[in-house]
Amino acid sequence: MKSIYLDHAATTPLSKKALEAMEPYFCETYGNPNSQHVYGREAAKAVAEARQKIAACIGARPSEVYFTSCGTEADNWAIKGAAAQYRDKGRHIITSVIEHPAVYSTCKQLEKYGYEVTYLPVDGEGFVSPESLEGAIREDTVLVSVMYANNEIGTIEPIKELCEIAHRHGALFHTDAVQATGAIRYDVKDLGVDMLSMSAHKFYGPKGMGALYIRNGLRMEKFMTGGEQERAHRGGTSNTPGIVGMSVALEEAMSTLESDGKYVAKIRDRFVKKVLDNIDEIYYNGPKDASRRLPNNANFSFRYIEGESILYSLDLAGISASSGSACSSGSLEPSRTLLSIGVPIGTAHGSIRFSFGKHNTEEEADYAVDELIKTVKRLRAMSPLYKEKK
Repeated sequence: MKSIYLDHAATTPLSKKALEAMEPYFCETYGNPNSQHVYGREAAKAVAEARQKIAACIGARPSEVYFTSCGTEADNWAIKGAAAQYRDKGRHIITSVIEHPAVYSTCKQLEKYGYEVTYLPVDGEGFVSPESLEGAIREDTVLVSVMYANNEIGTIEPIKELCEIAHRHGALFHTDAVQATGAIRYDVKDLGVDMLSMSAHKFYGPKGMGALYIRNGLRMEKFMTGGEQERAHRGGTSNTPGIVGMSVALEEAMSTLESDGKYVAKIRDRFVKKVLDNIDEIYYNGPKDASRRLPNNANFSFRYIEGESILYSLDLAGISASSGSACSSGSLEPSRTLLSIGVPIGTAHGSIRFSFGKHNTEEEADYAVDELIKTVKRLRAMSPLYKEKK
């Protein structure tokens, strides 16, 4: 049976270059980077070099890159750290209705502690409008957090413009760039953001490794107290192998970003066209303009059938996809993102996200379409809703 992985938005396979770079730091150069001996110094040197590489990839200074255990931790630190540090200025935070749970749930938690959060709406393609931000921002707004690219429908937000509005009103700006990093070329100084989150396993790096960019000069509450790691901002022994692997994976991703993006988008577009040409009663969720959408993303809602049933059938055919965010896959609730862009609640339950990677082929995409067509036809034949419609 074929085995085709179309869930790269959830995670990616570890780059061979990253793995090879990591291996010595497990069993050979295994010292603690904070130890004052030769083993520690060798590890500390590797961490410093990795920090420089990551900073160079995003247009930052090494002193502005802080390592975390994942993108979720980076998001939590950015939001909670800024909220705590600047609580005397105000307790109003702005985010969007389609944020990843790492941001959305964090804001919901802060509401329990006396913060007021405004959740900006999005249009039918998932875009946050600058006008809505302008209308929502207030004198006591301390932070605006809007994701760079949506993890479910691939929408690339106008971050630079949104950031300018926030700064014009004296608010900080954070962006969750977990899906964007490695897929979109950006420069943090050009964007103007104060904080930016990333996660290694989204760009062929190791799981359990992330980073938070914090602009120099920005005071931030410590997220994890303990030792003096990460310039006394985040205690805990540094994950040297993970840090090294993350830096190598990001360098590799950025070196081939344009060619990989073009290749992946070509496969995705071929897949999308065949789906739309052969299956009726569906929504293609997200931006129709490919230049405003992540190159690997395709999200569909199929009327009259459940997404979980489609997923199970595809899995039996050797095709791995997703019903949405991997961080929300245990939920029985319809996608908050899809409901926010106007997909009817019943149809939202019949949604599947396909996310392609640089190792996928056109043949795999064609096979996936063929199996999807058969699956939808079979499930609709059993659906009482579809029979009523006919």
